[in-house]
Amino acid sequence: MGSDLKNLSTLPKEIYKKYYKKGSKAYEILLLHSRCVATLAVAIADRHPEWELDREFLYEAAMLHDIGVICTDAPSIGCTGDAPYIMHGVLGADLLRKEGLMRHALVCERHTGVGLTLQEIIQRQLPLPAREMVPISLEEQIVCYADCFYSKSGDLMEQKTTERILQGLRKRSEDDAVKFLVWHKLFGE
Repeated sequence: MGSDLKNLSTLPKEIYKKYYKKGSKAYEILLLHSRCVATLAVAIADRHPEWELDREFLYEAAMLHDIGVICTDAPSIGCTGDAPYIMHGVLGADLLRKEGLMRHALVCERHTGVGLTLQEIIQRQLPLPAREMVPISLEEQIVCYADCFYSKSGDLMEQKTTERILQGLRKRSEDDAVKFLVWHKLFGE
């Protein structure tokens, strides 16, 4: 089956049109980043047919996981909203809930880093709702894992090495690095 994305849902592009100006810097960065994440996520699903994942949902969720960046103050990626970047998952989840996409909203909310625990949100005094925001379903975990490999700055198509990802995660916590390594064993090639 491969990781062909051509025949998958047009839903993400319909949602993009509502919140992004086509051709804008923010739109182009979001689209390219999300395609990279979706390609990897679908490839993981294709390597594991025994998991019986919802491939279409996985694609849509990967394409929409960063929809909320438009609401943040991130001029380097063309976003001129008011909110801190750390809030993009929660804000994106709110947008997707308005669209009636409840499962997609959960992926959006839970994808930051390798997920954010309630304890981490409180300890770091993050401007986020005080609740668990860690990926639970396999689809959520796969999108979160795939997202770790791609940045929205620099060379957007460059896939980060595992070592580079671990280096970044260890700056936050060793627990995040361990969680990523568990996923890497499960999802990696």
